[in-house]
Amino acid sequence: QVHLVESGGGLVQPGGSLRLSCVASGISTTGYAMGWYRQALGKQRELVARFTNIDSTYYSDSVKGRFTISRDNAKNSVYLQMNSLKPEDTAVYYCNAVQKYGYHELWGQGTQVTVSS
Repeated sequence: QVHLVESGGGLVQPGGSLRLSCVASGISTTGYAMGWYRQALGKQRELVARFTNIDSTYYSDSVKGRFTISRDNAKNSVYLQMNSLKPEDTAVYYCNAVQKYGYHELWGQGTQVTVSS
């Protein structure tokens, strides 16, 4: 079965840290550009960070310098280390996989991140 499963979300105070994990099943992450998106209540889903087809990294301006995307292809996993969290980072975070030289795309079910005191 082909799917992505996220974990690691939760409630954290402003300034805190969380690490999200995404494990892929049924695909090899080496063949996919992996990334993280988020969707806050009442807003559109937006790109947070991702690997490109050539495995360079891209970050949205709102998280640059605070978040770090990484991957472990041996574990078929991608991670998002989130530091210096702000209330505006509150959202459901989704893992995404796009086939590097094809059209197949997968989404995870999402994990809630809430930043609040």
